[in-house]
Amino acid sequence: LFNAYIALQAWKHAITSDPKNITGNWCGPEVCNYTRVFCAPAPGDPHNLTTVAGIDLNHGNISGSLPEDLGLLADLALFHINSNRFHGTLPESFRKLRLLFELDVSNNLLSGKFPTVVFDLPSLKFLDIRFNRYRGKVPARVFDLKLDALFINNNNFSFSLPPNIGNSPVSVIVIANNNLNSCLPSSISNMSKTLNQIIITNSGLTGCLPPDIGALKNVTVFDVSGNDLVGKLPDTIGHMRALEQLNVAHNKLSGDIPKSICSLPKLQNFTYSDNYFCGEPEICLKLQNEDDRENCIPDRPLQRSAEECDAFYSHPVDCGAYGCWPRS
Repeated sequence: LFNAYIALQAWKHAITSDPKNITGNWCGPEVCNYTRVFCAPAPGDPHNLTTVAGIDLNHGNISGSLPEDLGLLADLALFHINSNRFHGTLPESFRKLRLLFELDVSNNLLSGKFPTVVFDLPSLKFLDIRFNRYRGKVPARVFDLKLDALFINNNNFSFSLPPNIGNSPVSVIVIANNNLNSCLPSSISNMSKTLNQIIITNSGLTGCLPPDIGALKNVTVFDVSGNDLVGKLPDTIGHMRALEQLNVAHNKLSGDIPKSICSLPKLQNFTYSDNYFCGEPEICLKLQNEDDRENCIPDRPLQRSAEECDAFYSHPVDCGAYGCWPRS
């Protein structure tokens, strides 16, 4: 625990504001008595030594930085500091945290490039860096990590979704509010065994939705709203039998809504407003929460003007023109 004492004292000195006085009792060598510091028996230790296993400063509104000394917390499994005002970058010394299981640094002021230290954390299952100021590219190999949850939304990342996105074993992936300007790779179908929720909103997704998404039989939430998607909704979405929430609003999708989608047994919310759909089956109108405004659907209220719809349909969509095919 002496190393933990050194690490936590260094961190306390790197904190410039602690309005809730969470670190007020971070004094002396008894680190297991520190507020929001959690100890446990050291894993695999025959002498039953105690070690710092978790830190949770969530919602502390604390300002400061993350010192390299934090790498001394060798047995740390949980590091939660969401909703604070930490700035700078993740320490390179985090590479030493071989037992780190959950890393949540969301909703801070962290900046720079994607924190590549995460590639050296063999135990990592939960990665949350959303709502920060990270920029640049997201390395493709993040999708090769054995994660269960990946949240990188609301940063300033600019990258294309790589073909190996299908390698990711995550159950939840949120990439919203970044700059993708790329297609949704058809290899996403390879995530079918584990994927439960996928949210890629307001990120400049282009091209047509690949029919392969129909393989995502365990997905309950599929949200690609607020992008530049074109073409028809694949009728294979009707194979996504677990789907509860489907949001494709605010795109440039067109054609008829497939009946198979509105017939899904668990579908509760289906939002397809602000597109250019020209037809919807009667069954869609029976859904509890459906939104078809701002389309080109005859005899429905709050639709686009005939002139706007005619202008759009005068330029047929060619999915192949987007370079998404042949399928990745």
